[in-house]
Amino acid sequence: MLSVASDIFIKYSRGVVLVTFILLPAGAWGAEDLLARVHHRYADSSGVKIHYAHLDGPSAGAPLAVFVHGFPDYWYSWRNQMDAVAKTHEVAALDLRGYNLSDKPTGVENYDMKLLIGDVLSVIKACGKERAVVIGHDWGGAIAWSVAMYASQVVERLIIVNLPHMNGLRRELANNPEQQKNSAYARAFQEPDALLKVTADGLARMAPEAVRPQYLEAFRLSSIEAMLNYYKRNYPRAPYAVATSEELASTPRVKCRVLQFHGLKDTALLPSGLNDEWKWLDEDLTLVTIPSAGHWSHWEAAELVTRTMVDWLKR
Repeated sequence: MLSVASDIFIKYSRGVVLVTFILLPAGAWGAEDLLARVHHRYADSSGVKIHYAHLDGPSAGAPLAVFVHGFPDYWYSWRNQMDAVAKTHEVAALDLRGYNLSDKPTGVENYDMKLLIGDVLSVIKACGKERAVVIGHDWGGAIAWSVAMYASQVVERLIIVNLPHMNGLRRELANNPEQQKNSAYARAFQEPDALLKVTADGLARMAPEAVRPQYLEAFRLSSIEAMLNYYKRNYPRAPYAVATSEELASTPRVKCRVLQFHGLKDTALLPSGLNDEWKWLDEDLTLVTIPSAGHWSHWEAAELVTRTMVDWLKR
């Protein structure tokens, strides 16, 4: 069993190391004027236009880092990390299809995970790269895991924020009553009348007050129906069942190094989902658990997440 009692828990393929980080004052990375400095670009994903906010790297040959947001969010989710990563990498933070400035195709089938993987690949291609560091949170984390499994040739490294490997989530949904209870919101989103209960104004309230106006504008541009289609098409449905040994054997392994953050106050995705995660990886896993943070670790512990991310990418 994975212990999540320590402030920072780092597991390598050949051992365990405990590390203490010193947090510096918030705002050290200067994200305040990011909205004015990014370049807005578009990638073509089989006819679906995917918007991404772009920052040049330190040189024309700099490696690429692609950021993928979750629900309910948009590219600006990564405002605390983009500048710091751009010191060593070209940066592209996309709007998922259905969100903000990206296209919003109708129909649940247009939000299948295969298509979401294709959206990330289209951004990498639009940036003129063959490989990238892929970074995802929540649904962006699920997509990032999937890109690493099913398009491993394009993923240099993988960074995940608050999304256990889907094998772990599926196990917890089958065996853990608390996770079943806490996933009630996802089951509600899968219902036919879910659209009647979700509004842009309501979703924007989850954003920090300082950036709430930007979130409200982005969500008013988004399709609420599209947001819910991620759950209807891809989230496990009751009755839940543990993946069979055959299913696990047929699931591609993650072949790159992985850095993962998880806020232990996350009630939507319990940390027990992290147990045994390294069984599905071929390279080392660096897992950072944050007792003070919830579901949005990259907001709530922005300095810790940013500095750890930058340090890990430099190794």
